[in-house]
Amino acid sequence: MKITRQKVARKLADYLDGKIPVEALVEWAEGAMADGIFPPEESEILAQAVARLGLADVRAFGLTWEDCQDVFRTLGLSAKIELIAA
Repeated sequence: MKITRQKVARKLADYLDGKIPVEALVEWAEGAMADGIFPPEESEILAQAVARLGLADVRAFGLTWEDCQDVFRTLGLSAKIELIAA
C-alpha cells in the first residue's frame, strides 16, 4: 500500500471524527510501517507521522490534541474543530 500525506491525514481525521477507534488507527499505522511504501522524497516525514500514530494505544504515549496538531503540521496541514449538535 502506498502511503501518502493524504492517507495519513485521513486516518487521523477519521479517528478524531469518531469514525474509527484508536485500535483501528494503531492497526493501520502498524501495517503501514510494516508493509507500506513511502515515497522516497517524503519517507522520513511520513514514517515519523505514521510511527507516532502507531503508539496511540500505549498508555505512556497516548495521543493528545497537541500530538494530533503536530502530526497534521508535519504533513503540511492544520486542524480545526467544528462543533455540531448531537
